[in-house]
Amino acid sequence: MKILLFGCNGQVGWELQRSLSPLGELVALDFDSREHHADFSRPDGLADTVRAIEPDVIVNAAAHTAVDKAESEPELARTLNATAPAVLAREAAARGAWLVHYSTDYVFDGSGSHYRGEDEQPGPLSVYGRTKLEGEQFIRASGCKHLILRTSWVYAARGGNFARTMLKLAAERERMTVIDDQIGAPTGADLLADVTAHAMRAAARDPTLAGTYHVAAGGETSWFGYARLVIEWARARGLPVRVAPSAIEPVPTSAYPTAARRPLNSRLDTGRLQHSFGLRMPAWQPGVLRMLAETST
Repeated sequence: MKILLFGCNGQVGWELQRSLSPLGELVALDFDSREHHADFSRPDGLADTVRAIEPDVIVNAAAHTAVDKAESEPELARTLNATAPAVLAREAAARGAWLVHYSTDYVFDGSGSHYRGEDEQPGPLSVYGRTKLEGEQFIRASGCKHLILRTSWVYAARGGNFARTMLKLAAERERMTVIDDQIGAPTGADLLADVTAHAMRAAARDPTLAGTYHVAAGGETSWFGYARLVIEWARARGLPVRVAPSAIEPVPTSAYPTAARRPLNSRLDTGRLQHSFGLRMPAWQPGVLRMLAETST
């Protein structure tokens, strides 16, 4: 099996290099790759790359993920999140290859308090959400064999993340406020990459598994709950923590106005994924704690 990976240096792409390597020959590209064109801002050249490499599977981990910035550059967001994946889908369909693509809970409006299934009506609130939904639609319309994996609240040990920000603020401030009315499940890039490899291998043997799946760690929390776990972990290990437990205050989303509206309910039902691929999604807490242990060494 030959696998072509785009966006290899992002949080998910970095972990995919590890998880996909045992499955076959892996060609990993990022936007600045020199040998082959992989710049999603110029999507026309992507077709030449696919034709030159002739992959059995294309994995797209590239995207415009700066949610607030997308509001001021909607055309670029659409190019990266919709037009470029459409090119990959067209090429995958032409050569009978699989396309694995990542999407987001932002395709939904975040209403209610239930876990959303894959077939629920989308209703994006932002440019980011709308362009990611359009990318999904282009892929389905192409007729290519595909796995669209919707996820949420992705973090990784590599690069910046919410936990690192909270640790920095906790060491500097005596009081903190953290949003408490957005609910989801922090999902590690490593978990997402491992699920991808398992699902991809299974789908290659059974094409009826093609489709859209929700992938997220088990359980739920708010950003406030997430922050408390991180800060108490640091306190228990004697790391610099200035803020007292009682001085971390929960606040609504309205306390932090942003350019893009966030969905309040990011709960994703992963039942279809678990049943189809024989997987069990672990609780979100152990993954976060492992990431903290890795980044503190």
